[in-house]
Amino acid sequence: MSTMPPQFPLEIRSALRRASSTVYLHRSISTVTTTPSFRHRTTLLRPRAFSSSSVKLPTKPSLCTADELHYVSVPNTDWRLALWRYLPPPQAPTRNHPLLLLSGVGTNAIGYDLSPGCSFARHMSGQGFETWILEVRGAGLSTRVSDLKDVEESAHELSNQIESTARAAAGKETCSDEKQTTDIMDNSAPAPASDVSVVGEASAWDESQLVARLTSTFMSLSERLSGFLSEGQSVFMSAKLFDKIAMLVDDTQLYERFNDIRSKLLSLIESKQNSGLVNQVRDLAQRLVNLFDDGQRSVSPPLIDLQERLTATIEDFQKQLDLIVKYDWDFDHYLEEDVPAAIEYVRAQSKPKDGKLFAIGHSMGGILLYAMLSRCAFEGREPSVAAVATLASSVDYTTSNSALKLLIPLANPAEALSVPVVPLGALLAAAFPLSTRPPYVLSWLNDLISSTDMMHPEMLEKLVLNNFCTIPAKLLIQLTTAFREGGLRDRSGKFYYKDHLPRTSVPVLALAGDRDLICPPAAVEDTVKLFPENLVTYKLLGEPDGPHYAHYDLVGGRLAVEQVYPCITEFLSHHDSA
Repeated sequence: MSTMPPQFPLEIRSALRRASSTVYLHRSISTVTTTPSFRHRTTLLRPRAFSSSSVKLPTKPSLCTADELHYVSVPNTDWRLALWRYLPPPQAPTRNHPLLLLSGVGTNAIGYDLSPGCSFARHMSGQGFETWILEVRGAGLSTRVSDLKDVEESAHELSNQIESTARAAAGKETCSDEKQTTDIMDNSAPAPASDVSVVGEASAWDESQLVARLTSTFMSLSERLSGFLSEGQSVFMSAKLFDKIAMLVDDTQLYERFNDIRSKLLSLIESKQNSGLVNQVRDLAQRLVNLFDDGQRSVSPPLIDLQERLTATIEDFQKQLDLIVKYDWDFDHYLEEDVPAAIEYVRAQSKPKDGKLFAIGHSMGGILLYAMLSRCAFEGREPSVAAVATLASSVDYTTSNSALKLLIPLANPAEALSVPVVPLGALLAAAFPLSTRPPYVLSWLNDLISSTDMMHPEMLEKLVLNNFCTIPAKLLIQLTTAFREGGLRDRSGKFYYKDHLPRTSVPVLALAGDRDLICPPAAVEDTVKLFPENLVTYKLLGEPDGPHYAHYDLVGGRLAVEQVYPCITEFLSHHDSA
């Protein structure tokens, strides 16, 4: 079994910084509509009526291979979550509970349905379980639109984008890096007009537009991006912006003037709001533009394209602020809002007699189920699930040698502001040729996904090129608490999800893969030990001489249909009849 090179964190850190410059509005065809931050809310999973603005699409996009595609609205947001529905065939046994599948971090529904012969979702529906796959916010075909009538158009556009990107990465259609970047930007929300218009060899310097843009950016920082940034984060980002601008005037006689303007602007940004703040910021922005104008005309040697470079710096910084706002969610948002909305919708559609459903989660999907059980036990509420199964999941990785520990340095508040998103899909698509073709310099990446010969090559390719999405850094920051003493915590850092699992009343099946580098068996076992013995069943997949199971083999491995699926079906069937 290959191991990861010691420079892995540095390589990934560097790649993320480069990718963050092109990932701007990667899921660009969704409307960029921001919603209030729920940073300080701690109560979750309260019963709620499902939104009447949820729909079933009359025409599915080509990416969706389910029988039906539904969308459920998340209360108090513009998010419409995709729910893939698989209906049992007439000859299947009758079941009492529907089944909800939850995917891992940064993944969509495709991992559960790679092909007709490699489909966990289709297999479970064939066993009589009406099966649903939830795509949480930011994943797959889930979209953010304010008007429900726009959902179908957005779903088809997202489908086309995912499929086109996968074909390009696989070399099945021509799409250079430059064209991909251009497409991302062209499909995004309309960009503001450039402040520099080129006429022949000369540039027309539109001071008024740049002053307005600078004023808007500085005011956004002063207002903490309407609640998306803390005061400390706002100060950090302000200093970062001025450092970037300072690089344009360094080693010139303009630097002293710039420092004076910087000092006054930082003081205003850090100050409390006052009635004259906007005018003061605008005046200082005008002084900053004048400084660059003087540098363009009078400094010797002349500072070529100084205004254009300032414009580009402001535009790039604004894109970073937009990403912070657009990808402003964490694990608890999934737990408090997305999963409850999906559960209520499935219950309303399937109408189980006891009002409960079965749930299966892979990786983060299983962590969400553990967290839900913990919260229900803590609050003394009856869970809305009759039984759960988890695949390669744990709420405590402290004693395991998980490969994800190498990503912990990336998940700190400063890095989250510098690289607000991790474009996992784009990174894996770019790395895939290097992991599957000579000289196989990134072949170790394959071991994170699948053990040798456990996935058909075409299934592995589809998984890598179609299944992964962009991940908010805020989500990673919360998930990395699972690697610290006490295990996974809520966003406040005060609630430890593992503490209340011993009090749950829900039967649990926990599966682990013997060669899982992401969630090693030791991590799964540490969580299993928390449950009452009479309620938990643990099974380790893999044999000393093979076959071996890595992280995704439990779901899409070539032997899963023979060794994994029957185990899950037997467990659910037992509790379905009970």
